[in-house]
Amino acid sequence: MSYRELVLAAILLLGLLAIGAYQPVFLAWDNISDMLTETSVLFMMALAQMVVILTRGIDLSVAANLALSGMIAALVSQYFPETPLVLMIFAGVVTGLALGMINGAFVAFLSIPPIVMTLGTLAVFRGLIIIIAGGDQVNASEMGATFQAFPKEVILGLTTPVWIAIVVSILFFVFLNFTRAGRGLFAVGGNPVAARYCGIDQRKQELLAYSITGAVSGLCGYLWVARYGVAYSEIASGYELTVIAACVIGGVSIGGGVGSVAGTLLGALFLGIVMTALPVLQISPFWQMAISGAVILAAVVINARAERRPDKLILPEARRLRRV
Repeated sequence: MSYRELVLAAILLLGLLAIGAYQPVFLAWDNISDMLTETSVLFMMALAQMVVILTRGIDLSVAANLALSGMIAALVSQYFPETPLVLMIFAGVVTGLALGMINGAFVAFLSIPPIVMTLGTLAVFRGLIIIIAGGDQVNASEMGATFQAFPKEVILGLTTPVWIAIVVSILFFVFLNFTRAGRGLFAVGGNPVAARYCGIDQRKQELLAYSITGAVSGLCGYLWVARYGVAYSEIASGYELTVIAACVIGGVSIGGGVGSVAGTLLGALFLGIVMTALPVLQISPFWQMAISGAVILAAVVINARAERRPDKLILPEARRLRRV
């Protein structure tokens, strides 16, 4: 872990202890387990968004992808209740993967700016939910029992979404640190020209990044819909901003090429604790939004200062020579 991640971990620990001292119930295992369950989707979505940001891109359609993929999985459960659970989950993942590949193909091969492309598909995906569902929603009573039961199962004190998030985090760590494709994402975002001279295909890397983000969004779509027992066009509306905020707080550089699994998870956990703690502390919902926004702005400022820091480390003699 880097110095920044250690500091963030220390802040989280001190925050937990302080909140626990004020409201001891906050540190009860049941509350911690619920907090981890609520944050599990954010863990996975933030990791997926990080992969795209590493390539100097951004995906504003992740929450819409989640909603559409969740709707597809819910419709499979509604109309084909005898379908094995694995195939229902697979339907959501494949849908998310296809949507992510669409984003990646347009960004990589048609050079459409990521923010423009994904802002457009955000609206398209939300609209497709209304068309596919006929303007209606799928309620818990229309979903299969197995479909809804899986995310609520508890194994060794943790729910299945938390265990899935743990597995996904390990896979991301291995992929980004020990595979050629994973290291290529850092190279493309850090220095595209040097990456090209090293034989790394930037277009393939971008397509891979958006495809991964889409597949993870599809998985999270199933978990979201099955856990809350409802699928409609506006689920997770605005959630993409929370996902991006988790990345920024975790030290992922919007300029690309900088980020880590540990930092991103800590950033997501930080937001999870804030969202859980503020109601416990009986803070007004209006202040909750203001505090969350202030935290994000502070993280952006810290990131900006950190990215300028190498220039401050130049030796005094070198500074004088440069001025000359």
